[in-house]
Amino acid sequence: MSNLRFHAVKESMSRIPVQIEERERRSELFGSHTFNETAMRQHLSKDAYKGVMSAIKKGTKIDRNIADQVASSMKDWALSKGATHYTHWFQPLTGATAEKHDAFFETVGAGMAVEKFEGSQLVQQEPDASSFPNGGIRNTFEARGYTAWDPTSPAFVYGTTLCIPTVFVAYTGEALDYKTPLLRALQAVDSAAVDVCKYFDKNVKKVNASLGWEQEYFLIDSALVNSRPDLVLTGRTLLGHSSAKGQQLDDHYFGTIPNRALAYMRDLEHECMLLGIPVKTRHNEVAPNQFELAPIYDEANLAVDHNSLLMDVMNKVAERHNFRVLFHEKPFAGVNGSGKHNNWSLSTDTGINLLSPSKTPMSNLQFLTFFINTIKAVNEYEELLRAAIASASNDHRLGANEAPPAIISVFIGAQLTKVLHDLENVTKGKLSPQEKTDLKLNVVGKIPEILLDNTDRNRTSPFAFTGNKFEFRAVGSRSNCASAMTVLNTIVAKQLIDFKQEVDVLIAKKDMKKDDAIFNVLREYIKQSKRILFEGNGYSDEWEKEAKKRKLSNNKTTPEALKAKVSESSLKLFEDLNVMNRVESEARYEIEMEEYILRIQIESRVIGDIARNHVVPTAIKYQNTLIENVSGLKEVYGTGFKKLAKEQMSLIEQISGHIEMINTKITQMIDARKSANNIEDIEKKADAYCFKVKPFFDEIRYHSDKLELLVDDEIWPLTKYRELLFTK
Repeated sequence: MSNLRFHAVKESMSRIPVQIEERERRSELFGSHTFNETAMRQHLSKDAYKGVMSAIKKGTKIDRNIADQVASSMKDWALSKGATHYTHWFQPLTGATAEKHDAFFETVGAGMAVEKFEGSQLVQQEPDASSFPNGGIRNTFEARGYTAWDPTSPAFVYGTTLCIPTVFVAYTGEALDYKTPLLRALQAVDSAAVDVCKYFDKNVKKVNASLGWEQEYFLIDSALVNSRPDLVLTGRTLLGHSSAKGQQLDDHYFGTIPNRALAYMRDLEHECMLLGIPVKTRHNEVAPNQFELAPIYDEANLAVDHNSLLMDVMNKVAERHNFRVLFHEKPFAGVNGSGKHNNWSLSTDTGINLLSPSKTPMSNLQFLTFFINTIKAVNEYEELLRAAIASASNDHRLGANEAPPAIISVFIGAQLTKVLHDLENVTKGKLSPQEKTDLKLNVVGKIPEILLDNTDRNRTSPFAFTGNKFEFRAVGSRSNCASAMTVLNTIVAKQLIDFKQEVDVLIAKKDMKKDDAIFNVLREYIKQSKRILFEGNGYSDEWEKEAKKRKLSNNKTTPEALKAKVSESSLKLFEDLNVMNRVESEARYEIEMEEYILRIQIESRVIGDIARNHVVPTAIKYQNTLIENVSGLKEVYGTGFKKLAKEQMSLIEQISGHIEMINTKITQMIDARKSANNIEDIEKKADAYCFKVKPFFDEIRYHSDKLELLVDDEIWPLTKYRELLFTK
């Protein structure tokens, strides 16, 4: 075993779990480091408190005087928690969070100083924006950008820093972050959903989109990760033969959590409680050393912030426990990848989950309205939803090991399929009194009982109804939830607007009663959306063929998928609903295409380096040992050595063949990469990296992994899968 690999495995196996004591109740810890509503009641004046709450609930502007009061109180509260600095915490289009710390400290002359924080510093800052992705919105020498306080997401103290969640926009006003379009999309779906809700309840004044994410991840000992250049630089193993034992026995899933992992989880959950992240569920996932963390559902914007913050905290807590968290969607070949299932629903300010049926036919008509409109929205914009979860890393995950395929479809279960079938086949046109009564009693009225016993799940479905919510399963584990949530809430908002217009036309021009008009429109939507509904195996070749007949997209790669973001219909959709203007949409497309190119470029360089400078020299070293052995046998046995050295000669020949192929493929890959780098058009460049450069990865890996099985384990340089996945 190579020195680096030997010491890494030895070090990891000697780890003792960090002991974490939990003395306080979580309910008492929860949110204690957040400037939440409870803290604001305690520290703000009545006027300041009303001003902030009005901004949160109604979107009203906070005037300068109120901002100064809030800033002063927030500073005093943060100082009491040990804070020395503050930062505007935002989510640029890098996939990570960003922060620049400034001290509360200010000098006041004559060697004196005070802690100072004013409303202007709370509400807005001007970070240097030149090095963040902007997709051509501005020139790189035009550095000015602004962060602006988002009062709907509570400020929090982490370590010694007061973190203030903010949006991030260019000097010219365009969004440079994930949060800004999400907030606009949430406003759009709120407005559209309220208008539809008034068909059923005039008292509804606000509808919130809720989100519950399920964060999957791998925990690998930091020494083992550091021994693998590919894991360090790309987040995944570019080489490595599968372990003889993987996940085939299903013995890790929901099993006893290993002691070191449990100690990490307890420490992490303690930090989450302080920060108001309502984590509730933890368990082993299917693959060895894979785990999942899930919270109680929350308002979508806050949930997105919590997930972004959680990923930061997970990494920092992991350092204390000598772990590295792997968020990559497919860090190991041959075992499950990691997703971030986004469970989404809509709820009213009157306490009603719009995707949860109840006991009355009228409530169930409301449920069907939002249920069918969501299906219709997915049907109309399935290609855009696929684009929302596209990335170089997620491309490796989609389509295998319980991850959904690249074809977007909706799973609703056999019983709800029957409900929609019954609704579709009601007599066309105006419902008769008898039909309406029968429909309510026999179809609509029975929905709660149907869902009670028939809410099975389909793990191959990208978008599944699971009882009182839709689960968008195709989202990748390293993704920012805001991307998927922006698209989903936008398309549902658009669909609800269209629905209301159609219903109102029937009521006004056809002299239909409201219920009749709603039923007629929903019936047509069911017919129009049948192609998106699929209950079977999403991995099957038959489904791929059937999806093609249904004219569903099957964009298996990111360059193919992302084009939907800049289609005319997508650009118009975002612009019409004031979620993103054309400049913002096109900028995001350029940024994501550029990121794809750079990630494949980095992986290409890394796999070439490891294969040529680690794998091949090791194989040659072992080959030389075999040659010496054969030479020794020849000296001892003369011409009779051939029979005795048959296996050694075969190994020498096999190793030579694999070495030759590795070097040949690396040379060809480098040539393909050079050609790709000379392409100026970003779409053609991305295609070149996808279809000309990336295919060499599998070929190089194949020959390298074969060498791993042939070369003496004692000298193999790379930490193996059995060590990465089964060292606790």
